[in-house]
Amino acid sequence: MRFAITFIALFLAFYYFNIGFFSITSQGRHYTPFFAEHLNYIKWLRDFLIWCSAAILKCFGFAVVTNDYSLLVAGKGMITLVYSCLGLGVMSFFSAFVIAFPKPLNAKIIFLLTGLLIIQFLNIARFVFLAIFWDKKNGQIIDHHTIFNGLIYILISISLYFWVKADTGTTANDVKNRA
Repeated sequence: MRFAITFIALFLAFYYFNIGFFSITSQGRHYTPFFAEHLNYIKWLRDFLIWCSAAILKCFGFAVVTNDYSLLVAGKGMITLVYSCLGLGVMSFFSAFVIAFPKPLNAKIIFLLTGLLIIQFLNIARFVFLAIFWDKKNGQIIDHHTIFNGLIYILISISLYFWVKADTGTTANDVKNRA
């Protein structure tokens, strides 16, 4: 029960903190210039994802043009990275689960960092794939966000299953005492 409450509380805290921070770093009613100019981790993540995607595409010989929000592959396509593309909701879910689960701190840190890096690696692979192959002029029935999120949550579920089942050298009493 303690795990479930902690997980839900952490997920909601992470998820809504990101939304709130996005609100104060985007032009609008709640805009706060100091945060937008000096502490904007959302912009840093977007810049990093665009930069990595462009670097991979350039390695494959594509001509790429980028700006703060978009990536254009000459002769192919263009993607625009909006807030929902960054994977912050998925990362909030994953982080909350790992932190809340009763395992040793070292196991949590290693799995958390590895998992977050893999989530963003898959996100970059999605951007590269979309920039080359996706044609938003065709009437798509299913949005690529839906497909990607479904795939990511399946992969997260599988990895969490094996991580939870993995022996970390703790006894049942250790886990019971932490819960």
